[in-house]
Amino acid sequence: MVSRRTLLIAAGTAGAAAAAAAAGDVALERSRDVEPGAPEPVDAQGRLVWRNWSGIQTAYPAARAAPASEDALASLLKTAQAPVRAVGAGHSFTALVPTQGTLVSLDNLDGVVSHDADRLQAVVRSGMRLGALGEALAGVGQEMFAQPDINKQSLGGALGTATHGTGAAQPALHGGAVAFRMVTAAGDVVTASPTQNADIFCAARVGLGAFGIITEVTLQNRKLSRIRKQLVLRPTQDALDDWPALKRAHRTAEIYIIPFTGTSAVITSDATDDPVVPRGPDAENQAVLDLKHLRDVFGPVPPLRRLAAKLALGGTPPQVAVDDGWKLLSNERPLRFNEMEYHLPAERQIDAAREILAAVERQRPDVFFPFELRCIAPDDAWLSPFYQRASGSVAVHAYYQNDYSFLFTLVEPILRRHGGRPHWGKLNSLRAADFARLYPRFKDAMQVRQTLDPSGKFLNDYLRRILVDA
Repeated sequence: MVSRRTLLIAAGTAGAAAAAAAAGDVALERSRDVEPGAPEPVDAQGRLVWRNWSGIQTAYPAARAAPASEDALASLLKTAQAPVRAVGAGHSFTALVPTQGTLVSLDNLDGVVSHDADRLQAVVRSGMRLGALGEALAGVGQEMFAQPDINKQSLGGALGTATHGTGAAQPALHGGAVAFRMVTAAGDVVTASPTQNADIFCAARVGLGAFGIITEVTLQNRKLSRIRKQLVLRPTQDALDDWPALKRAHRTAEIYIIPFTGTSAVITSDATDDPVVPRGPDAENQAVLDLKHLRDVFGPVPPLRRLAAKLALGGTPPQVAVDDGWKLLSNERPLRFNEMEYHLPAERQIDAAREILAAVERQRPDVFFPFELRCIAPDDAWLSPFYQRASGSVAVHAYYQNDYSFLFTLVEPILRRHGGRPHWGKLNSLRAADFARLYPRFKDAMQVRQTLDPSGKFLNDYLRRILVDA
């Protein structure tokens, strides 16, 4: 997204930026880039630390297990020390996983169990990583309807937190689940589908690991297709104005708003028969580092930062790749960050995005990560943020070395005012009473949860706060 010219421009004009900053109030200091302190690897009881991907959630479980079969998991759950929490890749930013009880890894519940070529369905174990799943499905001529931005999550974790891709006609990943098998707190195995244990199917498809541990999922897929993916840099205001048309015109569409630049990356994809054009080396992470460099040099003087970005980005040609969708729609994200994402009524998304952009550019010159806008089709899972409404998501990121409190104080009030429902795996401050107001079937889902887990074996402190405590 950002040319290497950024570095040359920054080097050539750093003196001017420094002089301008020294003449006025310097609102940004490089000292804000602080490596977070690492937790102790072992606690006083000799328990090893668990830490999530971004580093903000930690725990010292008393016991760890990685069952390799459904029977082994069922046996474990009968006697496991509570709270029992399942973990996949640890990509959630919220405290879904931390436990002082038993941590259950899904890693050994891996692989495609079977597939049906005629019905375009596949039975997949819940611990399988989405990147590996995309390749495996391609091998049998299938692909999931939705591909998330990051493909390192486990299938179970992605379904449990309502992970999604983008596309006005495409539901989130759990929208493709037509049945699942789940082990309950008592060690019983339950099969759920629209015709078998339908209430469990509706309540636990997006279940946060609070209803039981899903072991296998039957996915409704579609025939493997080749897509043409294009990235174009456009003035932000033009991109936002055109968002309704972009959503209608393309299979997938998303916008990355680059703050303090007046520029956004518009990314679209559509089915095609064109010959393969590989995506090439992943340059997006270097692009984000270039944006960080712009911030470091010009952050105290936003007009200079915008000018430098205009010079660096001007004339950047469209980027086009053609290949199987699973190869193009998910990305490597080694650069760590913390994130807040809310899903709003589709008609409120752009107003909220404009308001957030204006607020950040007024008050937070340290921010450099792009904001991400996506669109998601409605579904009928009771705890889905997309339950019975077409949604537009707004995601705001903070570099892992930077203060992310502005997500709660500056960004979240705007998202809530526009009717947003937070992504279950991303930062928010809501409690059970808030979710009960946002979800028409919340109380019904909690009744199912209480029936399946009356003693709260799967509830850690965080889940009690967001699902149970008034």
